[in-house]
Order: sequence, then C-alpha cells, then structure tokens
Amino acid sequence: MRNTYQAPVLELDEPDDVTTGDLELEERHSLRRVAGLSTELTDITEVEYRQLRLERVVLVGVWTEGSVSDADNSLTELAALAETAGSQVLEGLIQRRSRPDTATFIGRGKVDELRDAVVATGADTVICDGELSPSQLRNLEQQVKVKVVDRTALILDIFAQHAKSKEGKAQVELAQLQYLLPRLRGWGESLSRQGGGAGGGSGGGGVGTRGPGETKLETDRRRINQRIAKLRREIKAMRTVRQTKRSRRASSGVPAVAIAGYTNAGKSSLLNRLTQAGVLVEDALFATLDPTTRRTSAEDGRVYTLSDTVGFVRHLPHQIVEAFRSTLEEVSYADLVVHVVDGAHPDPEGQVSAVREVLAEVSADAIPELLVINKMDAADEETVLRLKRAWPDAVFVSAKSGAGIAELHQAIAEKLPRPAIDMRVLLPYDRGDLVARIHRTGQVLQTQHVEAGTELRVRVGEALAADLANFVI
Repeated sequence: MRNTYQAPVLELDEPDDVTTGDLELEERHSLRRVAGLSTELTDITEVEYRQLRLERVVLVGVWTEGSVSDADNSLTELAALAETAGSQVLEGLIQRRSRPDTATFIGRGKVDELRDAVVATGADTVICDGELSPSQLRNLEQQVKVKVVDRTALILDIFAQHAKSKEGKAQVELAQLQYLLPRLRGWGESLSRQGGGAGGGSGGGGVGTRGPGETKLETDRRRINQRIAKLRREIKAMRTVRQTKRSRRASSGVPAVAIAGYTNAGKSSLLNRLTQAGVLVEDALFATLDPTTRRTSAEDGRVYTLSDTVGFVRHLPHQIVEAFRSTLEEVSYADLVVHVVDGAHPDPEGQVSAVREVLAEVSADAIPELLVINKMDAADEETVLRLKRAWPDAVFVSAKSGAGIAELHQAIAEKLPRPAIDMRVLLPYDRGDLVARIHRTGQVLQTQHVEAGTELRVRVGEALAADLANFVI
C-alpha cells in the first residue's frame, strides 16, 4: 500500500495568500483523469494542452534475488509509479526465476497467464518491472496483444509530465530520445523515401536512384540524432549558467547544503519547514524535478544555502542520470548532504542503499552526510526503535508536524564546515560592512565594544581574512 502523507501547511500572513508551490500544484492537478467517462481527456487549461489515455494496466515482475518481501516492495513501488503516471493498476504478477527470459522477460507459461489476466481485466497496457530490450518488448507485445511498457519508459513518462523549467524539459526530452533511439521500429519499404533526380519514364531518377532509398526508420534515426545533438548543446549552455551561479555562491564563502533522498521521502516538505520556501509539495513520486535553492541561517548567525534536488529511485534509468547530470551535480558540489529517508516506508534500508548508489555515480559519495529519518508521525514504534539502532547518529523528524526540526537545525549547524583562520581584529565603527560579512560567512567567537571600534575574535575563510588583514591586533 502507498503511504499517505499530508504535506505541512505553511502559516501565511494573509489567509487568501498562496505560495508558488500551491499554484504549481493547482496547475498540475488541473489535468485530471476521470475513470469511467472516457479513455481520452483534454487539458482545458491555457497553461498546457495535452491528450492522455486513462490506461488500465497489469504489472509483471521477475523475482531474481532477495526475499519475497523485497519482490513485493518492488512491485508495490511499480504500482505507485504507474498511479503517479495516471494509470489504473488492475493486477500484479511476479515470477520467480534465476534471471529474466531473454526473449519475453518472463517464461512462456507466465506469458500465457499474463495474457489471460489482460483479457480477464480488460487491461490495455502491461508494465514490466525492469528495463526490457527492444526484442523483449516486441515479442511480449506480439504475444499479449496489448502495449508493453518497461519501468524505464514509465519513469521517463512521469518526468515528462512533471518537468516545468526549460532545463528540466530539455533534460527529459534528451533522456526520452536516448531511450527511444535503439527501440525504433520499421515497417518495411512501404514508407521508404524514393530517390530523387531528373528523368522520366519507368526508370525514375536513373542509375543509382532506383530502389527503396532512405527508409522511414533511417529518417527517424537521423532526425533523432540531430535533435539529441541540439539538446546536448542547449543543456551544456545551461550547465555553464548553473556553474556560474554555483561558483558565485562558493566565492561568497556561503556553505551549500543539498537535500537528497528517495523520491517521495519528504524533501520538499522539509525544505519548506526549514526555510518557508513555499515550493510544490505533492504525495507523488518525482513531484520535484527542478532544484530549488533557499538561504537560511544557523543559530550562531552563519548563513548557508539549502537546495532541494530530484528524488532517486531503485534502478534509476541511466538516461535520467546522464541527462540530469548538471542538476544532480548540485549535490556533488555541496558541503553537506542532508539524506532524507522515509521512515514509514516498508524498506527504508533499501532506499538508503539506492540513494547512495546514485550519489556515487555523480561523485558525491565522499561528501559529509547527515541522515534524516522523516515521517516519524506515520511510522510505528517498533520501526522507530529498529531504525534508531541501525542509525544511531541520524536525526528523526516529521516535516508534517514539525517534530525534531529544531534538532535538525542544530545538527546541520554542527556539520557545516567551519572557517579555518582564527583572528583578532579591531574594526572601526564605520566598517559595519565587514562586521556583517563576518557574521554572514564566518564565526564570531568573542565581541567587545571599545572606544576605537568593535574588537572581535573571529574564525573566517581565506578571502575574508585577506580583507581583514589591515585590522588585525
């Protein structure tokens, strides 16, 4: 069963005021799928026009390793992905095999059982819990007589629905095209392009131009390759802009904290709770694709940034990791990773392993990590005790109720990098700008007001230490 988790409601100054996240959520929900009315729906908002099918799906998985609960959790997660994409899940089948069948993913007997389930339920789509090869997709479709989709295509579809920014849309399109390219199908010579050229009669264009020419399949491949090259150029330019912003933040000496974790673990809710950011919060997988960065401060006055990032999932498609690399690099350039875990999930340990696997892919596994177990209000007491034994250094919070948020603030402050240079300076009263910089990016250990100015014992970084060199006492 999916975990029902209500996002925290932010208290606003005026009751009629709404946050940016509220507006985005209203826009996303304006595209509704109503069962029993029609298989086609049109989004009537002016923001976006899209036609979608209300798909009735049957899930199928291959259990190759782990326990039966692991297999059940994997299929439950696939059901949550399918529902997030707008499908109605009718039934799920699992087959125990040493490895997936090379021809049809599942064995021949299970294919017949799957076909019977499709006919009995009236399903129009089969979703497989794994990435299928082009031949497996084709063979399975021919035998079950309905559309077959694998886990990778399903995740890409969710990303396409949730992408909002120009960079996010470009990254999703690139991932989709990279996935589609080896899976294009041809229809013989009926759609081929004939060779052109002068000359009449039955000879066509003359020697060298007769025959099938460039097939529709070849044309599609060429156009997709051209589009992929263009998207890569655009994303590279956007990556440069992101690096410029990142370097500007780094040069200011402000530490960066990245919130990472499994999809739907409550990262955006936690960002809202810590910074009042007002970003979109939804009980859905991959609700956040575009990273959001907000400034906040520790109790001692040190300013740092908090960045919300795209959620991870088991077996995250490599096309997504590659296309979203510039976005995921926000984590690899952080000074601290706040790793959020869904404490009410049936397998939080598996979630942690999956997230750390993706962090290693983007070279962020060596960054200091603060484990935060969220949704404690929805977890049972036995689970809480088990997780506290497994992760004694973790912080246990509830972004919904606010429990543990103060302890989280303190834990983040303790793990933030501290400036390395210890100095004692006397700043004239007209140099309030330097005092503000020290409070913003350094650490004030001692303060004393004297006739000549403000005497401070501080710990600062190299750049600020150079500017304070003339005031050392």
